[in-house]
Amino acid sequence: MAHHKDLHKLSAAGLLISLGIIYGDIGTSPLYVFSAIIGERSVITSELILGGVSCIIWTLTLQTTLKYVVITLRADNKGEGGIFSLFSLVRRKARWLIIPATIGGCALLADGIITPPITISSAIEGLALKYPNIQVMPIVIAILTGLFVIQQFGTNLVGKAFGPIMFIWFTMMAVLGLNYIVTYPEILKSVNPYYAYKLLTSDHYSAFFILSGVFLCTTGAEALYSDLGHCGRSNIRVSWIYVKTCLILNYLGQGVWLSQHIGTTLHGAKPFYELMPEWFLIYGIAIATMAAIIASQALITGSFTLIAEAVRLNLWPKVKINYPTITKGQLYVPSVNWLLWAGCLVVVFLFKESIRMEAAYGLSITVTMLMTTILVAIYLKRRKFPTYLIGIFLTVYGVIELTFLSGNLAKILHGGWFTILLGCILFSVMWSWSEARKIKNRFVKFVEIDDYFPILSELADDNTVPKYASQLIYLTSANFNSEIESKIMYSILQKQPKRADVYWLVHVDVTDEPYTTEYKVDFLIPGKLIRIDFKLGFRVEQRINVLFRLVVEELVRKGEVDITSRYPSLTKHKIVGDFRFIILEKVLSRSNNLSFRDKIIMAYYFVLKKLSLSEERGFGLDLSFVTVEKVPLIITPPDEIKLKRIG
Repeated sequence: MAHHKDLHKLSAAGLLISLGIIYGDIGTSPLYVFSAIIGERSVITSELILGGVSCIIWTLTLQTTLKYVVITLRADNKGEGGIFSLFSLVRRKARWLIIPATIGGCALLADGIITPPITISSAIEGLALKYPNIQVMPIVIAILTGLFVIQQFGTNLVGKAFGPIMFIWFTMMAVLGLNYIVTYPEILKSVNPYYAYKLLTSDHYSAFFILSGVFLCTTGAEALYSDLGHCGRSNIRVSWIYVKTCLILNYLGQGVWLSQHIGTTLHGAKPFYELMPEWFLIYGIAIATMAAIIASQALITGSFTLIAEAVRLNLWPKVKINYPTITKGQLYVPSVNWLLWAGCLVVVFLFKESIRMEAAYGLSITVTMLMTTILVAIYLKRRKFPTYLIGIFLTVYGVIELTFLSGNLAKILHGGWFTILLGCILFSVMWSWSEARKIKNRFVKFVEIDDYFPILSELADDNTVPKYASQLIYLTSANFNSEIESKIMYSILQKQPKRADVYWLVHVDVTDEPYTTEYKVDFLIPGKLIRIDFKLGFRVEQRINVLFRLVVEELVRKGEVDITSRYPSLTKHKIVGDFRFIILEKVLSRSNNLSFRDKIIMAYYFVLKKLSLSEERGFGLDLSFVTVEKVPLIITPPDEIKLKRIG
């Protein structure tokens, strides 16, 4: 853990790493923000320029700096950030909070599918300035595919290069901007928020379109919070000062370039690239492309973390999660990787060029930001902040984000429908997965475990029953050690009486902290029935196989349990007995009394279950020691059937 803590201290290395990981998304927005604000057809006017720059400066200040860097970064869960970490901090407060958390998570994932194509396309489109006949799409597809292919090897190598490249990128933006500001210092008056106000009130119809473009300058703020765990708060706060300065200088520079072209239309020109001298263009495009790849990488990594947390919080089907490198927080989720890749290709084929993708962008992030606002307000309330401050926070950001949302809603027909569709599909998975669990839990019957002590003791010693295994292990969901699912007792005593020397019950509890690893042991019948409770954080991999073995070895060392085989021929040679895990898989029996809604949820759930990892794989059990028993989810009591005897 030492290494992890060091990153959180303020250090040059930490600052450089944070440049590389966090600001990709926000840092590449100058590539397309002004094209989005002005659009293809509208004429460039000085109101539009001053107002546009002013909107951008104030959005970065209020939304990114104040809301995220100053306020939201306080909500760190033992050093981890992101919407699910935030949810873990406040979920004790109210049951309904699961809804904003899920919606926010889904919108972030949907956004992870649109960011790579839009940033990479806008970087590559700069090549058209030098080579007018170039085909952009094949290049974008090749870069995207390469990016997703390398994920499985871990991003350690690339990660080291990220910081310096992004440092060059931000510095380059600042220099290009300054170059133009010097020629026309007038532009600096756009810092006055009056111009933003004037622009937005002069023409209400176009104000919405302008806002949806302006919003793109703050899209990476959510990613910045998700990456808190990689860099630590102080590093983010300090490096943000530099990043924000460079961004604003570049936007001001673009403003100057635009004011030299008042009265014309953009006509496909990209203000960002127009700032570059002719000779520098090819280098500029190369740096922009690298920055775009880094921005996409940050989002992909974020999506992996998000899904891994959703799995632990029981909001997503169990999927395979790999840990390619030893770096903390580095994980790779193959299924999500290829889903994102497919999604990115669909975006490229559907929209073809970045100016069209902008329409689909933004919408999902406004949704995530609104959800974060709700969760942060509850978090501040939990931390006993004065109510009037929380009220101000909710009002200010509610108004800003709802305004941006309405601006982005204007884009639904232009491509926003795509993100909404994506988000809904993801939401349906998360929602039905967690609902199905509730339905299943309604039908789980618990019995008092001590009623069965005498039978279990006798069964363990009854030599007429063939021995099933020396050590028999069941995973139980009973939270109290006095109870046990009736299904487990049914499996031991009736299904096929299973005699064993020692019966083990293993229970896993996912805590609200990221990295807890604790366990406790209860000897229910000394030497015969033992229960182990694991408390694991929501970022910890649940490898029950390994954890269970560690605990048993510890108990043997202390002489608390004897696992030598009881067969006389083997006892003599101190051979360890065999272990057998039994997984009870619930199947829907035909005679179920579910409502129509529940039937549909369960049907969807079983489809998802088929696609996801099985329980035994999800808990990392060694398949050679596992028996899977199918048990009906609902056993209908026979008293509902009326039979009449006639002879």
